[in-house]
Amino acid sequence: MVNSAGWPAVQEAFLNGEVFRASFPDIARAFVLNVKIFMVAEAVILVLALGVAILRSLPGPVFFPIRVIAIVFTDVFRGVPTILVISLLALGVPGLQLSGVPASSVFWATTALILVYSAYVAEVYRAGIESVHPSQEAAARSLGLSRLQTLRYVIVPQAVRRVIPPLLNDFIGLQKDTALVAFAGPVEALRQAGIFEAANFNFTPYVCAAVLFLALTIPLTRTADWLIDRDRRKRAASGVA
Repeated sequence: MVNSAGWPAVQEAFLNGEVFRASFPDIARAFVLNVKIFMVAEAVILVLALGVAILRSLPGPVFFPIRVIAIVFTDVFRGVPTILVISLLALGVPGLQLSGVPASSVFWATTALILVYSAYVAEVYRAGIESVHPSQEAAARSLGLSRLQTLRYVIVPQAVRRVIPPLLNDFIGLQKDTALVAFAGPVEALRQAGIFEAANFNFTPYVCAAVLFLALTIPLTRTADWLIDRDRRKRAASGVA
């Protein structure tokens, strides 16, 4: 590849050391916004998604309307592309100029990420809840625990432990998707890279932004792999298929 005729031009356009050094500090400062969005969204998603998963798993005809609402929520926000949800909320809601409603594009872009990823994470939680053997619930109920107490003390703790690795994979995707916030206007790493690219007619700032994302996502990826391997070893040791 480096011996190809076009390599010098590509190297100059994407791997310019001078442009990388000049753009890195500002892009790194803008990347702080990506990290903040990720941290806030992750905390809310963990709670909201668990609530949706529990509502969807409630048994009996009396809870049918609640299950329908939970199903519609997951189907809608898993079915619509994330960039469209961000555009609709971050550009549309502030444009309504509603009294008492936040007008910050960062707030609504973060809300869009929360809604989309809560739909995905809710399904991960639901898989974990359904993986708990029914005998666990029967044993808890036989001891006098209510349905809510059984969920809180028996089912949910086991389910959460089982789904930690796939949850980490979802949050790796969330961290990368914080770059989509740039389409709503906030100056985060991707938009700051675009500003430098437009000023210098050079694509190296995008490589700089990619390096910052890799610096955060690779440790998360390795952590997810380690948790998956540990869970596999535990299951093998206990004889669980």
